[in-house]
This record gives sequence, structure tokens and C-alpha cells, in this order.
Amino acid sequence: MTAETPPAALGDAPNRGVLLRFAEHLPITDATPMISLGEGDTPLVKSTHIVRDIGCDALYFKLESCNPTGSFKDRGMVVAVAKAMEAGATAIMCASTGNTSASAAAYAARYGLGVYVVVPDGKIARGKLAQSAVYGAEIIAIEGNFDAALRVAREITAKHPIALVNSVNPFRIEGQKTAAFEIADALGDAPDVLALPVGNAGNITAYWKGFIEYHHRERTSKRPRMLGFQAAGAAPLVHGAPVEHPHTLASAIRIGNPASWKTAIAARDESGGSIDAVTDDEILAAYNRLGREEGIFCEPASAAGVAGLLKLVAGGASFAGKTIVCIITGNGLKDPETALKTEPPIHHVAAELGAIEREMGWS
Repeated sequence: MTAETPPAALGDAPNRGVLLRFAEHLPITDATPMISLGEGDTPLVKSTHIVRDIGCDALYFKLESCNPTGSFKDRGMVVAVAKAMEAGATAIMCASTGNTSASAAAYAARYGLGVYVVVPDGKIARGKLAQSAVYGAEIIAIEGNFDAALRVAREITAKHPIALVNSVNPFRIEGQKTAAFEIADALGDAPDVLALPVGNAGNITAYWKGFIEYHHRERTSKRPRMLGFQAAGAAPLVHGAPVEHPHTLASAIRIGNPASWKTAIAARDESGGSIDAVTDDEILAAYNRLGREEGIFCEPASAAGVAGLLKLVAGGASFAGKTIVCIITGNGLKDPETALKTEPPIHHVAAELGAIEREMGWS
């Protein structure tokens, strides 16, 4: 299969896909291939337990982890890859801490494109690296962090006929903004507050763009207050300066110099919101609570929004009467190492009914 002859999206994913569903809101032309892996249309799940500690009227989790490759990246990637194909590209490249590379590699595999992913050597969750490998990506591991990887990717794509599909590509932001449309459509209006993790800052930029556009079209009566949360060891937007050696167990947001810095700050300021930091311990506590209390298995970075809300409440903030949406950006299987550190309470008993009942406390 070549990039010039993609299979029809309508035949592959009936009634689904970001390009098809939100065509009127996207920079699509008659020449744009309507590709899809069935991305978008992710669940908005109402909290049953954590909402009590937040003290808000309603708390929802937007499960972007339900996208085809397990993260929100698919929304923007489908638009970036479609526009790259429209421009005649036969190969794409990205720098990544994992999720972007998995998404790029999946769409490239499906539509016959070459794909190169540049990753920080030894600093990417194995679940994400495994995805890229299975999709057939050429993986280039460099010494240094994500920021160095992005610099290299920019240099290579500027020199060779390879499309860069990182969030510095404006088509990525266009695709990612569609999640804001889905939230507003599901709730009947924009939420009062949107909480989400912040790494390279493309997502907070995209959500704010989406909510602004829907508001201008009078599809919503308001715009949400944007609350972004970085890991304490990788919080350049909080400190106001790049972090040379970012560190956090939440690999998806382990970024020291966000590419979408200015637009993230604009989203914060224009919405009357904030961008704060949460510790790894706070992230892990929220990660475990999401699993045990809400039935949501996410990667550590995805828990940063919940961790941040809990931290704000503990510090005296009130969300009484508010509707809040937390973005769950990636699936827990992206980072199996973190999950495997949790020791399960295994009961070792004989294969005998009475013994099992006694262990269960039901005898």
C-alpha cells in the first residue's frame, strides 16, 4: 500500500473518526485523505468516589485512554498524518516520550508511510516503546532528554522530505481540540473547570482552542477555567524557566522546555486558570485511587489532573457547585512497570472449598 492509495475511512470505521465527525471545524480540503483508526468519541465517565473529596457538583473523567493506540495523541496525529499525505509525504518523524511515537507509528503502518521516532535513550516506558516496535517504527534512541530529541527531529525534517508530526505541527493541535467539542456536546455546555496534565503543553493549548471556537459559535454559554498540572521535577511553566534535567516517574510529562509554552500560558491566563506542580507521591496516590475507587487504569501522568485537584482542595480551594472534567490522557498499560510495583494481596490456599471460604471470611 502506498500513501497515495489509503483505504477509505468510511469503510474502515463507520460513523467514527475525527476527520469525518469534525470536518467543518478542521483544515480539510477536497484533497485531504479521510483516514481513520476510529479515533475520538471517547467516554466521559462520572466519578462515584473521588468527587466527594473534591467537593464539586459533578466530576467527570474524559477517557482519552480509549483511543486506538491508548492515548489522546491519536486525535492530533490523524490530522497531521492526513495533511502530510495530502502534501505528498512518504515518511514522517517525531520526537517522543512514548505516546506520540506509538500513535505516529500506527497511522504510518496503516497508510504505508515510513516512520522514524526519536526517543531519549532509557527514558521511555517500555509499554510505549513496545507499541512503536510492533507498528514497525525505526526507533532512534539518543543521549539526552525529550528536548534534545525534538531538536534533532526538527533539524532532520528541515533537511529531508520527512514530515514532522510533533505538536509543533499545527495540525496536531487542530485534531486535539476536538476533545473539547465532545465534552461540550456530552454535557450540553462547557464545564466550569478542565483539569489535565501538562508536559509539552500541546494539549492544554488544544483544549482551550476548542472551547474558544465552540463558544464563538455559540455552542456553549461559557468557557472553562483551565487547570494544568506538571510534575514537580519537570515544571518549567510553574518556575518560569526551562528545566535542564527534568525528572519524574510520569514519563509522558517529563519535559523541561515545552514546545507550546506561550500558548499554554495564554490558555492559563485567558481562562483565569493556573498551572501548578504535583509531586510524584501525589501522582501515585491519585493513580492508585483512580484504579481502586473509580475503576480507571491510567498511566501515571494521566493522574496528574486528579492529583492537582486534590492538592488544591487540601490547600483550601473550593469547587462547590462546579462541574469539572479531568482528562485521562493515556492507558495504564503504557507503563506496566509502575503497575507492577503494586504488590497484590494474593491469598495462597489449598484447592479446597472450605479453605478458600475461610480465607475469604465466608465460612
